[in-house]
Amino acid sequence: MEPTWKYYYNIPKRMLSIIGQWPYQKERRMKRFRLSLVTAFIFSMAIPQIKRLTDYLQDDWKEIKNPEECEIVRKYALTARLHNLTYCIFFVTTTNIFAMTSLIPQMLNLISPLNESRPLIMATEVYFFVNSEDYYFYILFHTILSANVMLTIIFAHDCTFMAYTEHVCGLFAVVGFRFENLSRNDSNDATSPEDCKAYNQMIGVSVHIHCRALQFAELLEETFCVTFAAQMLVIVLTLSITLLQMALQLDDIIAIMKCILYVIAQILHVFIYSLQGQKLIDHSLHIRDKIYKSRWYDIPVRSQKLLLHVMQKSLQPSYLSAGKIYVFSLKSFTTVLQSSVSYFTVLASFQ
Repeated sequence: MEPTWKYYYNIPKRMLSIIGQWPYQKERRMKRFRLSLVTAFIFSMAIPQIKRLTDYLQDDWKEIKNPEECEIVRKYALTARLHNLTYCIFFVTTTNIFAMTSLIPQMLNLISPLNESRPLIMATEVYFFVNSEDYYFYILFHTILSANVMLTIIFAHDCTFMAYTEHVCGLFAVVGFRFENLSRNDSNDATSPEDCKAYNQMIGVSVHIHCRALQFAELLEETFCVTFAAQMLVIVLTLSITLLQMALQLDDIIAIMKCILYVIAQILHVFIYSLQGQKLIDHSLHIRDKIYKSRWYDIPVRSQKLLLHVMQKSLQPSYLSAGKIYVFSLKSFTTVLQSSVSYFTVLASFQ
């Protein structure tokens, strides 16, 4: 499993290790590298669950021996790695561009100087009880550093979430692959006791993996349910306030640029959650479709009856939610945008 972590899951592992929340770290090192009280609050309750999820993942990689099934799991693990890399690069770039837009007046002073210097612009509204003009670059450096520290905490949370979601989707894909190819090696006499026993064993192994996938999805939901609820509440409120700021600062181009960057980042943030949630729903429901497409009619009748229980279980999708209220899906993604715009119109009506 160690080579697997080193390649496929090294990003969430490193992020969690940096903030001292990797469940296999020594306690001294965990305390030493915890970056803030926010980190401890977000992850302290989730460390045991993250360890359980990681143990589940390690056991799954050890149990799956079939080369084709291993390739399916690797494909989803590679997808998680690519998503993590893209996610980190995009948000690091966006955040630093957001902060560096404050230097536009200074750059314009060099390129196109005026009779008097353009006013300084802070990256965010912060107060250090000192003269902001004298300590402008120190304050800017502190702002950028603080933003990247907070990004590290967010990356640790989101990259871990995406890696585990892709893994459980990979498990559902393995189950679907097993059921879809259940009778590809059937013999001429599929009613013999030996064939019936063989099919029952194959179905039993598939059901075992299906149960592990369902348990993994349920534990994943319990682990991130509370943090998702807090994040969605903050995102909806901040989106509404940011839209209001844009409406009130139409003459300030730099402020509009900052607001647009922030809105795009937050919308993309919610979209990633919704996309992963939709992917989990689709994969959990596709099990029944895979059984439909299989040659179930070629297997013994007694074995066919076992498939009915799996199909019945697949009628209820696995899902990810925020506080057991908001279910992440592409359909509910539009609900967040509508809610933000609605709150924006309410706030704007008071202006």
